Amino acid sequence: FDKKSDLDAYLAAVEEAKKRDHNKLGRELEIFMTDENIGSGLPLFMPNGAKIMQILQRFVEDEEEKRGYKFTMTPYIAKDSLYKLSGHWQHYKDKMFIMGNEEEGEYALRPMTCPFQYMIYNNGLKSYRDLPIRYAETSKLFRNEASGEMHGLIRIRQFTLSEGHIICAPEHLEEEFKQAVDLIYYMLDCLGLREGITFRFSKRDNTSDKYIGDLETWKKTEDIMEKILDGLGIKYTAAEGEAAFYGPKLDLQAVNVYGKEDTIITVQIDLFLAQRFNMTYIDKDGEKKHPIIIHRSSLGCYERTLAMIIEKFGGALPLWLSPVQVKVLSLTDRTADNASQFALTLCGKGIRAESDNRAEKIGFKIREAQLAKIPYMVIIGDKEAESGKISVRGRSGDLGQISPDEFINNLTNEIALKK
Repeated sequence: FDKKSDLDAYLAAVEEAKKRDHNKLGRELEIFMTDENIGSGLPLFMPNGAKIMQILQRFVEDEEEKRGYKFTMTPYIAKDSLYKLSGHWQHYKDKMFIMGNEEEGEYALRPMTCPFQYMIYNNGLKSYRDLPIRYAETSKLFRNEASGEMHGLIRIRQFTLSEGHIICAPEHLEEEFKQAVDLIYYMLDCLGLREGITFRFSKRDNTSDKYIGDLETWKKTEDIMEKILDGLGIKYTAAEGEAAFYGPKLDLQAVNVYGKEDTIITVQIDLFLAQRFNMTYIDKDGEKKHPIIIHRSSLGCYERTLAMIIEKFGGALPLWLSPVQVKVLSLTDRTADNASQFALTLCGKGIRAESDNRAEKIGFKIREAQLAKIPYMVIIGDKEAESGKISVRGRSGDLGQISPDEFINNLTNEIALKK
């Protein structure tokens, strides 16, 4: 560093990053843990983390269903013949967990869901009137990452993906791609993650043999994607060699607290796998055609996105995402029943609440709730029990007294706005 002030600024930034590091905060807030007997890259979600993941999954699936997606449930493993047909066996095997037996041959844990959904598409004849078909699945996926690459929730060996495939005719492609991007924008806006996102247009490296298909079709597909991205006004950087082995993709890039960039969401155009799987539809002229496939995610990898959320908010998650939204604190033993009953009332209104009736000083209870990043604390003492009002504290401090009904209405509105 040329100046001591630059060094001081750098060291301050490092210390701030450590405070927001999801790998530290996530453990302190009992969101996830790891255990050496289970293995690296295999996080255990504790009740707080499991609740956040449940909230995210319900949010994603409800929104996808509103936008015309149909959900599938497919196996976690398949025979090697499926992956050979898709090309994953030839181009992705080193990232796959392989198993099997002498009688049936080799199986593998799935690294992605696309070939399974293609089999569902092929179950029955399709007409142009059926298209576009939008399949979605909250997929558990498995990738054999190197042990040295594991980090918190950012890079793991078992992860959850908001996966989907849009199977469409050429005339649908541009609009369906735009709608996929619109869904991503909506998700990022609701999660507070859109700011700072950058875009990468990942293309084929024509000197490499890791791709399937002919160069002419690749060029055509990349030209189509470039036209769509330009039409959307997306400012991107082109990256040769970063494409999937079956097609180019739009990568949404995010930076963690230490400045490391990771891909969180992708949208891909695929003109090859429909042919490999003999996926067809009957067009208006009665001829069989191969559809185009858009591989897309709406939220990306849940675990990686959760890591970004924790770091973005320093663990103080927005109300709608907080595993415990309200902690009801009894001031004395005399008001313990009142606190328990109000917590039950909140739960009955769909608000996640817990009561703390321990024989501890109120300052201690408040401090514990603050360290747990609870959005709201309700304090009930003799005065509150007698007046019928409650004392409320937020993360920013004392919010005064309010009626229970008004408090519930305020929280319900805040949750609905996802703020």
